[in-house]
Amino acid sequence: MAETDLPADSDPFDAIVDAPFDAALSERYLVYALSTITARSLPDLRDGLKPVHRRLLWTMRQLKLDPASTFKKSARVVGEVIGKYHPHGDTAAYDAMVRLAQDFSLRYPLVEGQGNFGNVDGDNAAAYRYTEARLTLTAMQLMDGLDAGTVDFIPTYNGEEEEPELMPGLFPNLLANGASGIAVGMATSIPSHNVAEIIDATLELIDNPHVEHERLMELFRGPDFPTGGQVVDSPAAISEAYRTGRGSFRLRGRFHAPEASNPDDAAAGIERLGGGQWQLVISEIPYQVAKGKLIEQIAQAIADRKLPILEDVRDESDEQIRIVLVPKSRNVDPELLKESLYKLTDLEVRFSLNMNVLDATRTPMVMGLKELLDNWTAAQIDILQRRAQHRLDKIAARLELVRGYIIAFLNLDRVIEIIRTEDEPKPVMMAEFDLTDRQAEAILNMRLRSLRKLEEMELKREQDALLAEQAELEALLGSPARQRTRLKRDLRELRKHYAEDTPLGRRRTLIAEAAPAVEFSMDAMIEKEPVTVILSQKGWIRAAKGHVPLDQEFKYKEGDALAFILHAQTTDKLLLVADNGRFFTLGCDKLPGARGFGEPVRTMIDLETDAGIAAMLVYKAGARLLLASSIGKGFVAEMDELLAETRKGRQVVNLKDGAALRVVREIAPAHDHIACVGDNRKLVVFNLEELPVMSRGQGVTLQRYRDGGLSDAITFTLADGLSWQMGGSGERTRTETEIGLWKVARGGAGRMPPQGFPKSGRFD
Repeated sequence: MAETDLPADSDPFDAIVDAPFDAALSERYLVYALSTITARSLPDLRDGLKPVHRRLLWTMRQLKLDPASTFKKSARVVGEVIGKYHPHGDTAAYDAMVRLAQDFSLRYPLVEGQGNFGNVDGDNAAAYRYTEARLTLTAMQLMDGLDAGTVDFIPTYNGEEEEPELMPGLFPNLLANGASGIAVGMATSIPSHNVAEIIDATLELIDNPHVEHERLMELFRGPDFPTGGQVVDSPAAISEAYRTGRGSFRLRGRFHAPEASNPDDAAAGIERLGGGQWQLVISEIPYQVAKGKLIEQIAQAIADRKLPILEDVRDESDEQIRIVLVPKSRNVDPELLKESLYKLTDLEVRFSLNMNVLDATRTPMVMGLKELLDNWTAAQIDILQRRAQHRLDKIAARLELVRGYIIAFLNLDRVIEIIRTEDEPKPVMMAEFDLTDRQAEAILNMRLRSLRKLEEMELKREQDALLAEQAELEALLGSPARQRTRLKRDLRELRKHYAEDTPLGRRRTLIAEAAPAVEFSMDAMIEKEPVTVILSQKGWIRAAKGHVPLDQEFKYKEGDALAFILHAQTTDKLLLVADNGRFFTLGCDKLPGARGFGEPVRTMIDLETDAGIAAMLVYKAGARLLLASSIGKGFVAEMDELLAETRKGRQVVNLKDGAALRVVREIAPAHDHIACVGDNRKLVVFNLEELPVMSRGQGVTLQRYRDGGLSDAITFTLADGLSWQMGGSGERTRTETEIGLWKVARGGAGRMPPQGFPKSGRFD
């Protein structure tokens, strides 16, 4: 029943509490937030575990699933966990257990799985009814001392069982296996590390509590991920991240070809195939990157022509990862291929460091490396003291019994007589031999066959041994120096199991700053091929292979016709200029082929409904354009400033009062003058230097009109004269060299053009 149960005859509205809504909401949300932070998402720095992991290990220990025992069904473990200790869903508990068993997720697995526990490809584990599990030696080391009074036990959620508050073992699980989690308003992200290096840094800190951070980083080199890889940040950046407890690492996969005959090729991951051909081999991938996803990314990059220098990717992995990359040709630079993979795929990722943990008082805080090791060492000293005190209590209890047994041995006949003759032998024995209640009870509870064990010398030896151990433990508890010495001895003993020459202790992740990256642009990755770009009047664009004649006939949809056509290369960028003054950029390699009618250009750029295309041209680095509007205003623009990064384009020419962009012409380097002609057929010529160079704006007045506006404008070299197309079937060109009559200052009204100037009012 609910906590607010009321008598049957009461009014339920009597249970309503009148309180401000914001105060009630804040109170309840705070309870939820604290529960998420302290009981779900953040690990305890003392054992590096979250409650679900701690309960899983405790349950498996209760089921006696030690490394020497047989496996048991995972369903059995999950059922016990959620039934007794962790009242959450079975899926959440099983997923947590699966992760503890994955050697590609945990640097030092705490669960040994039998069956399908997932793989590095990203496949999920089999259902818990099909898999089996037991604890690993590492897990047993983490739980060592649970029966020695080292930690407190707390009631479970329903009060029927007890569970340990934390695991007391010496294994440094927090740094060894890392942790990740998202709480309310905070998160944690700790990578795994090498146990031998953790112990070395801890021993240094115990010997010298004031040790410098730089000295610790000489011993504690950085992350050691289960899947290997290479951390390519500088030592200074790594050291600073561990100093503050916050930062990130650039983590790359590694190339290695063990079958290569040349050691340099093997280290670079290059396998020679003969005839100058070669291939690259990826042997390690970044942590938490699914191998299947990585291969899909590489294949998609090939399909999207983002990696034209790569021919194929093959997965030849068995127990060891082996991803083979086949270059397009033997002339491809291997380093260029590697750098392109780092930029385009998850072969390089960033792993964040946020050492946000719960300290001994269950308070969340971000700690640097030294502070974290300090707190962990203090916790281990406390566990050592509790273990020693627990053993002292056991020794005291045993000594009490041994002394009673010695008294009984020395007076065995009288003890037997009392037991045979007295109705209540216990008080008689206590009074006659000055025994405690516990001593008398122990003597009375002895079986007859145990009497033969009451041999004085044996009892004396046991008593002496217990007294010696008691003295040693009392000396240990009374001396912090002895405690540090004992902790160092135990750490060195643990280190032997995870030494550098053991399979489990060998460092997997290479810490080495990357060489300067090979500079390349994505344009350099595109295979250069000639194309002819066609844009129709209704906005359908396509690219025919090769440089076909510009006067060639092409098919169009009914009612459509040619608007623009030009020659380009697949490596070129295409500038599309809308009549509203907005510039758009398209890669020629991304244009549709010319087998059909192409595709609407509006599917590639965000062109406004009432806007049309005023010009199409190929981008040339360093070139300049003449831009002029229909009201006779314009300016010079650098082509480098006109490229747009997104499909929304870049607004370059500001237009007002219904004006439209009328002129977009490339300016040749030798051009020094500009000619403008209005709708009134008046021509004006002035020096190009009078026109400003702008990246955006309305421009300045080129020509003044009483009515109408600008018809056309062009730049030219004054010494060569002004040319225009005469029109007609001959396509004749006329050049007027005597142009002085029309040369005035910018903004003039102009005068009628020379005889023979086209009636269209355009120069071409």
